Amino acid sequence: MKRLFLTLIFAIPFLSMAQKADSDSLRLLFIGNSYTYYNDLPKMVYKIANSQNKKLSVKSVTKGGERLSGHLKNKELHKILTTQKWDYVVLQEHSSAPAKPTEVVSAETYCAAASLDSLIHLGSPKAKTIFYMTWGHKYGCQHKIENYPLVYTYEGMQERLKLSYLEMAYKNNARCAPVGMAWEEVRQNRPDYQLYDADCTHPSKLGSYLAANVIYTTIFCQPYQTDYTAGLENEISEYIQQVAQRNVLENKAIVNIK
Repeated sequence: MKRLFLTLIFAIPFLSMAQKADSDSLRLLFIGNSYTYYNDLPKMVYKIANSQNKKLSVKSVTKGGERLSGHLKNKELHKILTTQKWDYVVLQEHSSAPAKPTEVVSAETYCAAASLDSLIHLGSPKAKTIFYMTWGHKYGCQHKIENYPLVYTYEGMQERLKLSYLEMAYKNNARCAPVGMAWEEVRQNRPDYQLYDADCTHPSKLGSYLAANVIYTTIFCQPYQTDYTAGLENEISEYIQQVAQRNVLENKAIVNIK
């Protein structure tokens, strides 16, 4: 059964220690859906930062299946973005929306992304928006798009997602966290690693750990080694950390890190 979940930061604290962060902590907000809340991705990012002695306050606004356009209708989110100060805001779109034909993505996803980016900077002019590039479904797009067979395979869907997320970053002078690119590398080189949940679209714990390391690297832009493994074997966690860092640090221009 598909899990539905709604987290509003004013209702459910992400972490008590994060809520009581020092005044000099970086403030990070996640806006997304199940690809963000599965395996508590925000908490993973917080724990990686904590292992590196980085002061990070992490909160999230998530809803199962939600699109960026849906988040735009959330009046409480408007308040959160315009009255609270943020250093980084991570935006994650519905898993298949950016894989649609170009004209559809332009009219729907790009417009919503730009509107949210504007809201972010209305309240936090110095904030940096990060677009969380997701990954292709394991066997191709599960939400079949009529007359668009390009995304009926993992490879085709991944390429569409990659282009759409990078263009969102370029259009909004934002960064892109290339989780999908790192995911593709793991699929190619370590097919024995299970990145997907049983439904072949959502992330397993390993997949979320990969995403967390990519997002952490996209924020801090420096190499690191963490002893936080999310309960994974040391050899696996070290490999995932290396893949995540490589896909960010060797592609700074591509993912718009200036």
